[in-house]
Amino acid sequence: MRKIRLPFSYQRFKEEFPEIEKEYDRLAKKCHQSGPLKEKTRRLIKLGIAIGANSEGAVKSHTRRALAIGITPREIRHAVLLGLTTIGFPKMISALNWIHEALEEGPITPQKGEDEI
Repeated sequence: MRKIRLPFSYQRFKEEFPEIEKEYDRLAKKCHQSGPLKEKTRRLIKLGIAIGANSEGAVKSHTRRALAIGITPREIRHAVLLGLTTIGFPKMISALNWIHEALEEGPITPQKGEDEI
């Protein structure tokens, strides 16, 4: 598996505002640990939220994070398809295109010293 760094925008944010990024990371981890949902479910929910927000960067990031924990491309595509009747065909197709781009990039594998949110 090839290593893919976190997105440039997030890296830049981390460099410009290290203390804020550290607290953001801590908050994200706390949110993930604060309920009964298993990691796979949490990752698919985060992907669904990104799809609903029509956020290309978040869709790609959460797709790659899902791959990193073993969620299959078929499961990811199903999550996108579920948005069809809620967000509409054009937004669902956009998300599907972003998913395919992220699938080609592969999973996020943080570099040494980087934490995954």
